[in-house]
Amino acid sequence: MNNKTPAGLKKQQGGALAMMIIALFFGALLTLAIKIGPAYIDDITIQEALESLEGTEGLEQMGPAQVRTLINKRLSVNNVRGFDAKNITVEKNGEFVVIKVDYEVRNNIIGNVDSIVHFQHEYELEGK
Repeated sequence: MNNKTPAGLKKQQGGALAMMIIALFFGALLTLAIKIGPAYIDDITIQEALESLEGTEGLEQMGPAQVRTLINKRLSVNNVRGFDAKNITVEKNGEFVVIKVDYEVRNNIIGNVDSIVHFQHEYELEGK
């Protein structure tokens, strides 16, 4: 008997395992992007809402609770859910209003594996 295998078949042995490992790797990356990505998108929306306060009429006369309410309204319009206004501190510095945002987002990745993403921003705004 002649047990010769074609040369092309010899080179292809073990290729399925390598392809499976590559598919699992990219699947894990895609899962991370799907789970963690929305937190970064919401953070960008929060930053835009805070930056849009620049030039708001009467901002320097508003109290901290009023500024938080204004921010919450803007976040609600932009469909940002799960953000607590307690994470916002509002201070007055002369004619400027200093807004600090410090919060973290926790996501379940798979099983008992979680991710924590921490965001911290500070804005010095001036009203009209």
